[in-house]
Amino acid sequence: MAARNMTTGPAIPLARFSAQARLRALQSDILELILERDLVPGDPLPTENELTAALGVGRNTLRESLKALQALGVIEIRHGFGMFVAPSNFEALTDGLTFRARLSLRHQGEEALQLVEVRQALESGLVGAAMDRISAEQLAAVEESVNRMEALAAAGEPFIEADAEFHRRLFEPLNNDLLISLMDVFWKVYRRIHLELGGPYAVDLQATAAVHRGIYEAVATADKALASERLSTHFDDIRNIIVRTTS
Repeated sequence: MAARNMTTGPAIPLARFSAQARLRALQSDILELILERDLVPGDPLPTENELTAALGVGRNTLRESLKALQALGVIEIRHGFGMFVAPSNFEALTDGLTFRARLSLRHQGEEALQLVEVRQALESGLVGAAMDRISAEQLAAVEESVNRMEALAAAGEPFIEADAEFHRRLFEPLNNDLLISLMDVFWKVYRRIHLELGGPYAVDLQATAAVHRGIYEAVATADKALASERLSTHFDDIRNIIVRTTS
């Protein structure tokens, strides 16, 4: 007796898998071409005619791959001007993480919690290095953000932007653009999570401002261990909000 096919649902044609694999391979070839030609953000790509000849593909297949790379933020297509290597762009990452986090809020919030965990590890782990390099002016800017948060909390106003500014200013001494960009991505995603969970009504504004005051004071007194601990505890509070709201 022939073995039964236990697969449920409609079968996906192998040709579709093959087409997807070819498109992924072509995208990889385009990336390799960019690297081999030492192109940098803002540089023009070869024309479609040049790419089809260099890569040995048809125009429609090439355009499909180029659109996928544009969606990933790798290239920029300017109609009437040509194609260019895109500048650093984290919008695709932001959109993807935001969707996954929002979706997870409907199912125990696992991916939203993982996002908090990654940011917690980054900030609590790097704050000591930032403290080694922070100047008096940069420290004053961090305190200014705390002052704004406290004033807004006293007025019963949310302070999402001031909160983001606090964390950005705290790590600016590292001069790490990638870190700041990733923190910005995390913050945009968390802001959306925050709105999903009830916005400013989900947190105690004055208590949150006090937490940031405590982080600042640990940094100001050069207590690296305490600064790291208070940052970590801050993210524990965010995690607890997600758990409480999604359980």
